[in-house]
Amino acid sequence: MLEVRKIDPKMTYNIRHIVLRPHQTIEECKYDTDYEDDSFHVGGFYKGKLISIASFCIEKHSDLSIEKQYRLRAMATLEEFRKLGVGRSVVNYAENLIKEQGVNFLWCKGRTSVQEYYSKLGFKAHGKVFDYPPIGPHIIMYKKLDIIERNRNNITIIKKQLKKDRIKVIIVDENLGY
Repeated sequence: MLEVRKIDPKMTYNIRHIVLRPHQTIEECKYDTDYEDDSFHVGGFYKGKLISIASFCIEKHSDLSIEKQYRLRAMATLEEFRKLGVGRSVVNYAENLIKEQGVNFLWCKGRTSVQEYYSKLGFKAHGKVFDYPPIGPHIIMYKKLDIIERNRNNITIIKKQLKKDRIKVIIVDENLGY
């Protein structure tokens, strides 16, 4: 059984080390952003064991014009648990938390070896491949998120970004059951 929930930053370090940075020490797997006020971490558990992690922080990429942005950092799933969909579940869970804050933009520096995976999650490539020493080639990936707002009358408003300046608004009145 899969479970996804917010976790303490310390819980991410071991998987960061094993999957993403085995050539570095555990200390080097700790990020300055881990304990910032707007940062949060999500873990995926299988039968109670932490198998997938991702960290999220407010960080604006200078090439991307959206004002408020979240950055996805250090997403990793233990190799023997890949293909269960837990990575997708971790990202979906985090996207909902981000949307509830009224933020509709998520980006990351993705390894080119997993660019196709991020594309399947709805991310798009931006710019050219660059080297990220000592890890290797990366590319900026981004995703525009639908914004979810709830008003005091229990009406949910979903703002779906279409193209440039076009937004589709969906209103769900939970009092009516649809």
